[in-house]
Amino acid sequence: MYERMLNKQETPTFDDLIRYSGESGSLWLRLDANLQQLGATREIRFPYGKDYGWSAKYSVKKKHICDIFAENGAFTALFQVSAKAIETVYDELDDYAKQVWADNSPCSTGGWISFQVQTESQMENLEKIILAKIAIR
Repeated sequence: MYERMLNKQETPTFDDLIRYSGESGSLWLRLDANLQQLGATREIRFPYGKDYGWSAKYSVKKKHICDIFAENGAFTALFQVSAKAIETVYDELDDYAKQVWADNSPCSTGGWISFQVQTESQMENLEKIILAKIAIR
């Protein structure tokens, strides 16, 4: 995991989160635009305790989609996804995305995944999973 923004006393702006993510920030901006096109709202928050840091929470009609954490040179999406949603895209995923799913923290009928993005390929796989999650809910 790359270094996250952990100072709870200084609330960053969305632009601060993007800048902190370095070159991966442009990929996050694309995901942000795509999620907003689907009706998602974005909220800057400091969830889950001191080791997670600042994130942008995305929701559609009050339904949590994901939290995206700014990391120095990358970003990580943390979210719950059902096995049913993964099944719809599994064959389209690359080895990295399949390993992220294999390493999930089981929960209910799926699991929590932590998906770090640094490359275009990782971004494409993350988008597939998130779109499947939204479609299945």
